[in-house]
Amino acid sequence: MNRSLLLYGFALWVVGTIGVRFGGQLLLRPESTVSIFVLYALSILAMALLTRRLCRQAGLPRSEWPAGAVSLAMPTLLLDPLSSAFFPAVFPNIAPSAAGLFGGWMLCCCAGALLGATIGAVRSEAAAG
Repeated sequence: MNRSLLLYGFALWVVGTIGVRFGGQLLLRPESTVSIFVLYALSILAMALLTRRLCRQAGLPRSEWPAGAVSLAMPTLLLDPLSSAFFPAVFPNIAPSAAGLFGGWMLCCCAGALLGATIGAVRSEAAAG
């Protein structure tokens, strides 16, 4: 576990949770299929790019980026199940029907982090082989 990336992940979780608490009703709109797909796709891309940048900034060798991504995603993976379970209390400004959308969004964010840490490694290993 990379401590600095774990702390970044926790900071991202805190800032993100506060942001969703006050403005999530603008992003989490279960009635709009298009906005759901756009939110998920942009989140995957943003987290992939952010993870790559933070792994580089942390000075991790490329072989340790997947573990770094796990460190970065761990706060979301551990804390957002609670946010989802108590969704109406944590996010009273968002329709309770958006709880599943929120959970899916968090999974997309974590998937983006893992993809960002591994996708270049797959290409470079394929080129070497």
